[in-house]
Amino acid sequence: MGRRALIQTGTNRWQPDEGELDRKGNVKSINPAMLSPMSDSLERLYVAVLAATKMDPPASRTARLVQAGRPKMAKKLAEEAVEVLLEAVGDDRDAVIRESADLLYHLVVLWTACGVLPNDVWNEMDRRERLLGMAEKLPKHPQPRPQVWPLDTRRIRKRR
Repeated sequence: MGRRALIQTGTNRWQPDEGELDRKGNVKSINPAMLSPMSDSLERLYVAVLAATKMDPPASRTARLVQAGRPKMAKKLAEEAVEVLLEAVGDDRDAVIRESADLLYHLVVLWTACGVLPNDVWNEMDRRERLLGMAEKLPKHPQPRPQVWPLDTRRIRKRR
């Protein structure tokens, strides 16, 4: 799936604009002045990552990571997630902040490789908030599970 171009709508959210794609399906340009206030930092990071993917790999860490492919990007994302949790368990607030920034960077790099726009994620969060009242993780199986009745643990005597 190629990356999609972005345009701003009246809701301060990015929407795909298929007319802004190059021959390979990559985003040609994004106007950073049109970023929404709430997600401004992640969207600016997304724009910067898109720009860096077009740079020369020896000159850009992001370009090298993208060139290495999704498995490498996923590995780096997982490493950063583990670092965040280790720092959290170690109760080092400043390290959690630093590692969280690294985690978000690697997440955005993976988003760009998968053709995921920040708005795609914001829309999913909005959808969850409408369903649950809060933007929280949805259960894996949205259908209610059948009720399980406990077995009678008393021993039943055989009839003779």
